[in-house]
Amino acid sequence: MARTKLILSIVVGIFVIIQLIPVNQTNPPIVRDAGAPEEVRDILLTSCYDCHSNESIWPWYSRIAPGSFLITRDVIEGRKHLNFSEFSDLNEYDSTKIAAEIIEVIKEEQMPILPYLLLHPKASLRDSEAKILINWAKTLYPK
Repeated sequence: MARTKLILSIVVGIFVIIQLIPVNQTNPPIVRDAGAPEEVRDILLTSCYDCHSNESIWPWYSRIAPGSFLITRDVIEGRKHLNFSEFSDLNEYDSTKIAAEIIEVIKEEQMPILPYLLLHPKASLRDSEAKILINWAKTLYPK
């Protein structure tokens, strides 16, 4: 019994201490939005923007470690791959590359990722929404 209390005390102590480790959950300024049509933007807002824009919503649970570390890491990585808040400043080569990547991850149902969907079930893309995003991404190819 004493051993169980000691282990529990250590676990609780570690949990409390890791809450003191800061994470950078900020939203940098929006350079220029993707300029997507309203129908596309609505889907992007619901399914993509939390990880792929400078408009991330940081809910209360994103501030509790160790989840805060994972969520912050996912947002940082998501923004590195594609940031809709800086999307309009891409050159022709990069926008073509990103468009192809958008199409690929949607067709292969890789996005939104499962951990995000578990907490945000409305972010799941319906077939009709996936088709809208794919058609929009095709318009990003240079003419």
